Amino acid sequence: MSTSKIEAPKMPKELPSISLPDEGLNSEDSFHTGIISDCTMDNQKASKVAFDKIIFRNVTFTRIAMKDIELTDVIFEKCDLSNVDFGEATIHRTEFRNCKIIGMDMTGATIRNVLFDSCLGDYVNFRMANFRQVAFEGCSLLSADFYETTLQKMYFETCKLDRAQFTGAKLAGIDLSSCDFTSLGVGVEELRGCIISRGQASVFASLFGLILKE
Repeated sequence: MSTSKIEAPKMPKELPSISLPDEGLNSEDSFHTGIISDCTMDNQKASKVAFDKIIFRNVTFTRIAMKDIELTDVIFEKCDLSNVDFGEATIHRTEFRNCKIIGMDMTGATIRNVLFDSCLGDYVNFRMANFRQVAFEGCSLLSADFYETTLQKMYFETCKLDRAQFTGAKLAGIDLSSCDFTSLGVGVEELRGCIISRGQASVFASLFGLILKE
């Protein structure tokens, strides 16, 4: 499993339950060491908000724009982050477990030691993000956008990647052999050194205008 290659969040053994302020979040607010659970975060716009050693459990995020958010040692469990704007985020030692991240915007984010486990992430936007030590396991990433991302020590295991966009992203050394797709947005240069299964070869044969003869 690729999770052994990802540095896990550093969490205290016990975390107190905490609440976010009723008046909403302000730019450069900071929250640390606690569990935020069973609530909705609605209509928040702030930048450079920091969360450190926080577990979000069963939280729904709606109409959220938090550019430059900083997440360090954070776990999201069964949260709905669909369409949130985390553009230019800095995310380190963070896990997304069984979350909905449909259409989430992480344009230009810096993402280090992050696990996406069993997430529904169709149309997620990672354009021009910088990934290192990141794993997607059992995720649906249909039409996900990895345009011009930097991918270092990236792991995709049993993910749905149909119509994902990888133009401008180098896939050398990245193993897509366990993933499911019938088309990818990708060019010849991006594919050089990518690891695929025999069955997937036909997908790329059609991309290059080749005809496979049995």
